[in-house]
Amino acid sequence: MKTKLLIFGITGDLSKRKLLPALDKIIRTGDFDDLDIIGVSRGDVDATRLLDTAVGSGSVIKNLSVFTMDVAKREDYKRLLSFIDLKSTEQLLIYLSVPPMAATQIVDSAGRAGMNTPNVKLLFEKPFGVDLYSAQEVISKTANYYDESQIYRIDHYLAKEMAQNIVAFRGGNALFNHMWDSRSIEKIELRATENIGIEGRAGFYEQTGALRDVLQGHLMQILALILMDIPDEFDWNTLPELRLAALGAVASANPANTIRAQYDTYQQEVKNIGSLVETFVSVGLMSRSYRWKNVPITLITGKALNRKTTEVRVYFRKNHESQSNCLTFHIQPNEGVEIELYTKKPGYDREFESQKLAFSYSDDAKLPEAYEQVIVDAIRSQKSLFTSSDEVLQSWRILQPILDNWAMDSEPIRKYLKGSNVEEVVNK
Repeated sequence: MKTKLLIFGITGDLSKRKLLPALDKIIRTGDFDDLDIIGVSRGDVDATRLLDTAVGSGSVIKNLSVFTMDVAKREDYKRLLSFIDLKSTEQLLIYLSVPPMAATQIVDSAGRAGMNTPNVKLLFEKPFGVDLYSAQEVISKTANYYDESQIYRIDHYLAKEMAQNIVAFRGGNALFNHMWDSRSIEKIELRATENIGIEGRAGFYEQTGALRDVLQGHLMQILALILMDIPDEFDWNTLPELRLAALGAVASANPANTIRAQYDTYQQEVKNIGSLVETFVSVGLMSRSYRWKNVPITLITGKALNRKTTEVRVYFRKNHESQSNCLTFHIQPNEGVEIELYTKKPGYDREFESQKLAFSYSDDAKLPEAYEQVIVDAIRSQKSLFTSSDEVLQSWRILQPILDNWAMDSEPIRKYLKGSNVEEVVNK
């Protein structure tokens, strides 16, 4: 089936850094020659110059056109629909690479203009609302014109190769499959840390903060992959249902088990002295599932820390303190799995030493970028790596007590120095 990909926000940062380079790689495979790309811009844009900026002069994207319109004018959507000229034998993917409020307005206008036939799909970028109530409103408004089957909510962490490997590792290896519950696992910790600050994104970050930016979407979705049941006869198409069941079993967060902090120069960078927006958050959670009874779960994310990493640490129960017990899924930057092991130290003395048994992809392995994966899956109508409306609502349901507590809290926010490690912030 011929695909037409309509990108709102074609000149934006995400489009230039991720979408257009991903599309260039997809087209280079030779499997998607029937893909037309239409960008939407408020002003006149030269397609060739845009591609040179985003991909370089060697781009193989030949079928890019740019349509000029004012997304606030509903009459312009009729012109856009005519320009697209969608046939019943074709499909249209509408990629909303725009802020959440603008996305809601575009969806409403596109729906009113008739761009909601069954062969149309919507691709949303996070965040999906800013709290439980706004997420409910956005989902309700979208449902006025589009069925859930037409909606593809992108959390690109789910499309990362190592995130998908969590499922393969758990389901495909009997050793860990049999040990994956509270009888063997003592605690679980997820971390997504960066060594950079907000990097000029003051307006965005003042409206978002660390919890909304990373923890509510990325880390909650990875957590669902860790906690969910994996049937013996696993089908990737059931992945959203399995993630949803896992999130549904997680108890609402207790604000008392939350740490909110901000790096020392943040307020000067955003020119808002007294800002309570967090650049670091640690949230303690518990699952009500019998499989995870009394297993503490900690989700941590922060900016301006000492290292950049996204990883899951699973700690197994020890019989005595000298045992090793940590399994780590490295999701980025160096994708792989690592297990701590004690071995006998070479030599005449019978001493133990700590070693690491690790799996990582070879240097010449060609791993698809997450945005390549989500675009290809959307074209093929494969929804396993996209977040459902119910998953979004469950995630916000879990975290809403924290947001409610922060809304009433006027206490000074905890501060940390740029370059601190996680333990220094948590134990301060």
